[in-house]
Amino acid sequence: MRGPGLISLSRDHHRALVAAQSLRRAEVAGEARACFLDYWETHGRRHFQLEEEILFPAFVAYGNPHDPLLARALCDHIVIRNRAAALAHDVSPARVALKELGILLDEHVRLEERELFPLIEQAMPPEQLAAMAEALDVADDD
Repeated sequence: MRGPGLISLSRDHHRALVAAQSLRRAEVAGEARACFLDYWETHGRRHFQLEEEILFPAFVAYGNPHDPLLARALCDHIVIRNRAAALAHDVSPARVALKELGILLDEHVRLEERELFPLIEQAMPPEQLAAMAEALDVADDD
């Protein structure tokens, strides 16, 4: 069960998993592309920004800034952003490219939910998690 400090990000992860599933099951490339790009523009890009600007810096005040899980999450963000940009310009993407992005996005969400978020919740004091949750809510309303 996700604690209240990270619950809003976990809810966003559900949307990411739906987009990832659409990509992985892509039978009609245009539909899967459109589904992902809609997710990316309405939620995904902002979600990554919130993690990078609020969550991860809050964590490194209490945890290892060189933790391999954090490094992998950040590297995943870079690769997913790169593939999202490529997909935005490729109106006829190969199904294999869509499936690869779907797998990457799915694995990224599962890394954060199963490994990184529990690490963050363990490292940060409850009052700091609560303050971070409030900062996430305020920033998400912008």
